[in-house]
Order: sequence, then C-alpha cells, then structure tokens
Amino acid sequence: MGDNVILVAVITLLSACQQGYYARLVGRSRMKHKIMPPAITGPPEFERTFRAQQNCVEFYPIFLALLWTAGTYFYQEVAAAIGLLYIFARHTYFKGYVASAQGRIPGFYLSLIAIALLLLVASLGITNGLLKHYLDTNMFKKLDHMF
Repeated sequence: MGDNVILVAVITLLSACQQGYYARLVGRSRMKHKIMPPAITGPPEFERTFRAQQNCVEFYPIFLALLWTAGTYFYQEVAAAIGLLYIFARHTYFKGYVASAQGRIPGFYLSLIAIALLLLVASLGITNGLLKHYLDTNMFKKLDHMF
C-alpha cells in the first residue's frame, strides 16, 4: 500500500521538516531579540523572519493539495521533482527574506513557478482520469503512441 505515491510521501515529510525548521528559527529569533509571544513586532530582522515563516505556512496547504493531486493522478516522479523544486524555492525565499525584504523575490517567483507546474500536471492528471472514467479514453496512452 502506498507504493505508487512513496516519493510524494517523502517530499511531504521533507517539506514538513522544513516547516518545523522555519518555526524553530522564529523561536530562536524571539529569544535573541527578547520578544515574547504573542508579540509579532520588534527589530526588522525578527519581523522579516516571522513574516517569512508565516508566508511559508500560508502557501503550505496549497502546495500539499497540489503535490498529492499531481502525485496521485499524474506521475509521482514528476510531482516529486516539482515538489523538490518547491522546497528549494521556499528555502531560497526564506533565507532571502531574512536577509532583506527584496531578497525574498527570487525565491517567491520560483515558488510560484513550482506551484503553477504542480497545478498544470494535477489538472492534466485529473482530466485524464475523468476521460478514462467517463469516455473510456486515456490521453496519456494516446500521447505515448504519438511519440
């Protein structure tokens, strides 16, 4: 059970570890700057760290939904590769944002590209599933025969 999405599960665990790591960095920044919860304001370095983590949290459900849909209905290898790209993009985003507000931009755009790719392959996979179920047509097999 689960063999057909094992790579997606690995990416999910890696991304969950990444989320935990970012939460830990916010905690460290709180201690460094002596900012007690629930306060979310303080020195610019803390505020950037906090916002970077919150922005990652805000995108996380979208990423997970698309990753699992793409991995289930498209090819798990493709979904996992794009998932790795997303993890890298979020790392670039987080580190860039902590350094400066402008530093977040390259990672943000790369994250959006990964999300768009996951949306595309998830949509293709669902479309193929609907065609197979309701019209007994498999567009992936037809594409294989064309090439």
